Amino acid sequence: MTEFITSLIGELLFWREDYKFSKRKKARREFEKENNLPRKLMIHPIWKLLGIFLIIIFVARLIIGYFFFSDYGEKKTVEKINEIELILEKEKNSLGIYPEKLKTIIRNNPLRKKITLDYWNNEFFYENKENGLGYVLISKGKDGILKTEDDINGIKNMP
Repeated sequence: MTEFITSLIGELLFWREDYKFSKRKKARREFEKENNLPRKLMIHPIWKLLGIFLIIIFVARLIIGYFFFSDYGEKKTVEKINEIELILEKEKNSLGIYPEKLKTIIRNNPLRKKITLDYWNNEFFYENKENGLGYVLISKGKDGILKTEDDINGIKNMP
């Protein structure tokens, strides 16, 4: 019952605002016609509230995204490094050494087409060590420059 009453009061308030707006708009149009003025854009109060509400949601989304998801790229890159390391281990188990180039692990698999790129679409730094018995795998990080503090290191496998 209270839900019905509150919705009824809400509807009445919307009708009242609509009626007030239409009266103001009609008076403004008559004034413009009498004084030979160009038509002024008049925005309904409901649309103004909706616009303010959308701006608040957008700003809140940006703030929440900044504080809670700022390390998302790092997490995805670490996941990709782990996936590459598993593939490299399989390569070593089957061939006895790690591949010379990281692109070798792609083979003809379309699912591995972008496996050599990190979250920021930078190529991973891969270096074969000790004649294929070890490797270094590093993501250049957000800035795309090697040997800076935002680099994400993969495990350096040495025998």
